[in-house]
Amino acid sequence: MSSLQQQTVSRDAQLGRSRVTDNPELLAFYEDLARHGADAFWRRANAIEPWEPQSRYNPTLWKYEEMRALCLRAIDLVRPEDAGRRVVTLLNDSDAGRANTAVVGWLFSGLQAMKPGEVTPAHKHTASAHRFIMEGAGAYTVVDGHHITLGKNDYVLTPNGCWHDHGVAAEGRLSIWQDGLDIPLMNCMETNFYAVYDRPAQTPGFPSNDLPNSYGGAMQPDGVEAWTRPFSPTMVYRWEKVRDAIWSFAKASDGSPFDGHIMRYSNPQTGGWALKTMGAHMQMLKPGLHTRAHRHTGNVVYNVAQGRGYSVIGGRRFDWSEHDIFCVPAWTWHEHVNLDPGEEAFLFSFNDFPVMDAIGVRIEEPFEETGGYQVVRD
Repeated sequence: MSSLQQQTVSRDAQLGRSRVTDNPELLAFYEDLARHGADAFWRRANAIEPWEPQSRYNPTLWKYEEMRALCLRAIDLVRPEDAGRRVVTLLNDSDAGRANTAVVGWLFSGLQAMKPGEVTPAHKHTASAHRFIMEGAGAYTVVDGHHITLGKNDYVLTPNGCWHDHGVAAEGRLSIWQDGLDIPLMNCMETNFYAVYDRPAQTPGFPSNDLPNSYGGAMQPDGVEAWTRPFSPTMVYRWEKVRDAIWSFAKASDGSPFDGHIMRYSNPQTGGWALKTMGAHMQMLKPGLHTRAHRHTGNVVYNVAQGRGYSVIGGRRFDWSEHDIFCVPAWTWHEHVNLDPGEEAFLFSFNDFPVMDAIGVRIEEPFEETGGYQVVRD
């Protein structure tokens, strides 16, 4: 038994926790309960109500150089029209990740590569989706008839229940993006539906980029019907605008001791999250910055938009460079380091914080030992 397990057993031996000592009569009683499809709650209580969250997922790192090569192999092996979505799925290095097809927690992620002229067949689903563009040119998506062009480090929404297809223009270049969806959450709640469009792709019904051009600035369009849908009308957040916004924020603030200068991709109509079940951030780590460690409920998946450095997650060091992907499971200590003495590092991330917020369980705490920094185990 580990020292942590010994501490838990000792802590459980108090009033208010299950501390029943079994005897032959109780064992016989448990057998009778089992024959009736029942059990004694005190046999399970301490396990299903731990003192604090215990993630079934592990910190995991995916190196972009390796994953990119695998995406290119997928292009040669499978057509997008046959795969539905030719995605290389990122599976958390845990039994739970493999069983739930999850990158971490109730989040799904994968990498999708498309050649010029290719199109993913139009479809819709209960799960919400969003994408972070990693490389290429000429990529686009069509969401409920709205055509949206995409460039490197852009972040784009595909809200649940919306028809969508995506591809790369014939004159474009090979493009790769990271998908993020809440498929595991929808399956956990047994609410997942899927449908295919009656044609391979939608015919855009609006001028290209009409939504970001109308709602992507600091002002609201006048004389048009009010936006009432439960997601951000901006739809795509351009890298240049996001980077400039963080640079401007850094002129006015020292930032967070745990995350550097971090900003939320928000719905300009509400100031809240852009989607109902998943959120996203971009954060900047100034040259040489080493953030303090903290932990929180909710799971986070990171994509290195720019720079090189490492993160210490649960006492383990994970080195990263541009477009490497790594995850932080819920209630796991983590801190970030920018190793470049002269350039900022930028980390894109997505999370399940909107769900935590909605049900009132978003909790955070700082690491207060050893000066606020973890001791690296390996």
